[in-house]
Amino acid sequence: MAKNSDTPRPDNVPLGVATIIGTVLALSLGDALIKSLGGGGGMGLWQLFAVRSLLAFPVLLGGALVFLNRTRLAPQSVRWIAIRSLLLTAMWIAYYLALPLLPLAVAAAAYYTLPLFIVAFAALFGGESVGRSQWMGVALGFVGILLVLRPGGEAFVWAALLPILSAILYALAMILTRTKCRDEHPATLALGLNATFIIVGFAGLMIGWMLPIEPTGFLSSNWTDMGPTEWRTTAILASLILVASVGTAVAYQAAPASTVGTFDFAYVGFALIWGVLFFAERPDRVALLGIVLIVVAGVLAVRRA
Repeated sequence: MAKNSDTPRPDNVPLGVATIIGTVLALSLGDALIKSLGGGGGMGLWQLFAVRSLLAFPVLLGGALVFLNRTRLAPQSVRWIAIRSLLLTAMWIAYYLALPLLPLAVAAAAYYTLPLFIVAFAALFGGESVGRSQWMGVALGFVGILLVLRPGGEAFVWAALLPILSAILYALAMILTRTKCRDEHPATLALGLNATFIIVGFAGLMIGWMLPIEPTGFLSSNWTDMGPTEWRTTAILASLILVASVGTAVAYQAAPASTVGTFDFAYVGFALIWGVLFFAERPDRVALLGIVLIVVAGVLAVRRA
């Protein structure tokens, strides 16, 4: 087992920023693909979790064993890795449930309140210094999300709260990555996450089979037969989640959570692009103003003044 150093590893901000941008590109493309299939193309969430990670896990494990020192790969805290993985799994459950119900840009904007939560949690739990302009960013981002979601108006749907729940869970997981899992190898964290996906996926299927009422929609416990198209789609999703699970760990270990969290906003831009290209979605002017305010809030949040 690797030994912890008394001296914290120095930050590498360029690595953290570049990695998180590539990561959210992969995540947004995968989420657009899931939405385009209407929730897995007939495949339930639990089957998607299980099969996707069953494809990703052996690839990741094989690569880790070939290229990494096995001692370095050994987990230093199974408990914290498990808690982090469960938080991220719950995050994806909430977000994937929202995707078939919301325009991609709306889901993305609601979800990307997460850098604001990261800034707040970094100050409360991570011991990071957060300045006045960063708190102003949090307040401005809150105004932006109100413009996007418009609670109380005709455009508001309760499903829009699911991405906000996802944002809170993701922020907690990333603060945990930096404070409790910083010395874990990114491949170890990715293996833990994909193992959790497999366990939760099969558990969801089994629980659904035992319930007296059959869950419907994306929570369906029915096993869908998979042909070449379904296997190809799932393989693409497995590749994207592999990139994302390693990338988030690398980024949040390399740089302060409040800095990396701000560049997480690139997801919103990618989501707007995929929404236009794949679904012909064009947010109205009020929603666009809200999205702009959220991005400006991110710029404020990264400042140290």
